[in-house]
Amino acid sequence: MTNNYIAGEWLPAAEACPNINPSNTNDVVGEYAHASVAETERAIAAAHHAFPGWSRSGIQTRHDILKAIGDEIHARKGELGRLLSREEGKTLAEGIGEVARAGQIFQFFAGECLRMTGETLPSVRPSVGVEITREPVGVIGLITPWNFPIAIPAWKIAPALAYGNTVVFKPAELVPGSAHALAEIIVRAGVPAGVFNLVMGRGSVVGEAMLNSSNVSAISFTGSVATGRKIAQACITAEPLKKLQLEMGGKNPMVVLDDADLTLAVECAVNSAFFSTGQRCTASSRLIVTAGIHDRFVAAMQERMQGLVIDDALKAGTHIGPVVDQSQLDQDLKYISIGQAEGAKLVAGGELLKREVPGFYLAPALLTQVSNQMRVAREEIFGPVATVIRAKDYDEALELANDTLFGLSSGICTTSLKYASHFKRNAEAGMVMVNLPTAGVDYHVPFGGRKGSSYGSREQGRYAQEFYTTVKTSYTFDGNVP
Repeated sequence: MTNNYIAGEWLPAAEACPNINPSNTNDVVGEYAHASVAETERAIAAAHHAFPGWSRSGIQTRHDILKAIGDEIHARKGELGRLLSREEGKTLAEGIGEVARAGQIFQFFAGECLRMTGETLPSVRPSVGVEITREPVGVIGLITPWNFPIAIPAWKIAPALAYGNTVVFKPAELVPGSAHALAEIIVRAGVPAGVFNLVMGRGSVVGEAMLNSSNVSAISFTGSVATGRKIAQACITAEPLKKLQLEMGGKNPMVVLDDADLTLAVECAVNSAFFSTGQRCTASSRLIVTAGIHDRFVAAMQERMQGLVIDDALKAGTHIGPVVDQSQLDQDLKYISIGQAEGAKLVAGGELLKREVPGFYLAPALLTQVSNQMRVAREEIFGPVATVIRAKDYDEALELANDTLFGLSSGICTTSLKYASHFKRNAEAGMVMVNLPTAGVDYHVPFGGRKGSSYGSREQGRYAQEFYTTVKTSYTFDGNVP
């Protein structure tokens, strides 16, 4: 059994859960410990005890540790990428790419340790100086999802440590292997006991213990809207209040205008909707296509989808791996049926596939004749299911794109500078892509959305300091009486 890491020790637990390969359900990746409430509370206590020392540690110390973490991740990206793809189901190329991004994130925040900034200002009162500094928040509870099992933990853990916080990290139950491997690297880099703690297990146990603890100062969560709302309610009613950062759902539009390069638009749409098995919060499941190009676009999508290889994530030549588990597969199939019952037409895919070994294989689905009021156009599916919505012109396409409860990522394919510029200004989303897939972001710039997609300050890049630090304003009288 693979253990939790608490207070500087790898500790066994009374309960463990198998980690199943979605490409081959006969393959058990490993048995991973599930933490109890008591074990989670011990991790929180250790982080609380370690906070004073770590928060006052030198910036060179923190830089060196984070850089060592990033360096080892890069050196082992092939091995770690294989583990990631084996337990989550994204293709090996995607898995290795995600691991490389995690390494880049740690290296970026190693640099941020050396770039701590503040301000010195004159007071409006004579002989008084004002100093504005940033300080760590305290113990941070980090709750991460299964779809990016090493990159999302990296972009939470790295800034938390860089800015002097201590961490209690709960990964998703479906992907403990990547989290455990990352934890081993963090420990080897020399993080002091208690500064970083790994507690694997159920959200109803581990997550609940974090929310109930007065020693946890902040919670950063990425996951479903329903769970995010419960966490928000718990944080704002906690005593004392907890600082909160939520990244939740998306129902991201990609607009394709009549003047778009058709080949480019199809590639953007296929990548956005289906790569990583559509299991990205930035995936585009609403393809909003203007009338003049609509039929050609649909025909080109059908042709392009015929060439997609859906198979074992680790097999060479695979474009799209399996759905992550049976529950998610059932949800995808349910929404395909809902769409058809609502009047949508299934023009490609949507059927279960059999491969050499048992796995959760689904042919990516394309639904046409969809209105923006159908459930398949309103609710997040989180699978390889895309809808095509016809718009008469750019103005209607923009209106449809913004007509959603979410606002994470929004894209447009066009050769018109006028429309591209107008869309960037008027798309109601935290991120806008022009002639690019809606999924796929850089590690050194802010990540996050609007409306029901996000709550709190942005993740990644220098903007991460808004969540992981608090601002202090200090006044000093210099003793000179005017």
